[in-house]
Amino acid sequence: MNDGVTLDFTVHFTTGRTGQRVLNAGEKPPPAPVPDGRVPRVSRLMALAIRFDNLVRLGEVADFADIAELGQVTRARVSQIVNLLNLAPDIQEDILFLPPVAGDRDAVSEREVRSIAGEPDWGRQRARWQQAKRA
Repeated sequence: MNDGVTLDFTVHFTTGRTGQRVLNAGEKPPPAPVPDGRVPRVSRLMALAIRFDNLVRLGEVADFADIAELGQVTRARVSQIVNLLNLAPDIQEDILFLPPVAGDRDAVSEREVRSIAGEPDWGRQRARWQQAKRA
């Protein structure tokens, strides 16, 4: 039996947390804007240092020498990366959230940050970090 009533509305599907399809009312929202540029090299290395440390802490690898062997890099290079963890926590956070780089050259070089990480005093580190960001 047709009573002449028609419902017309827009829906879209998304994927839920466990992978199931979810029906949503309304138009599909536009995708989030992607920032122009690339993640600075030093930001990627900071994230890598944190990842390396977690792998060792969780026992997924025995030590940093294992990471060097698995990554086919020298132990010295892994040490350079992991030494970024000697930076003050607020500097580490700043590095992780540096703005994207549009050109060929990063605003702060890895060598400069490694030099700052070699300073044992967090107060001096912070002063040097502020200088490096301004340069």
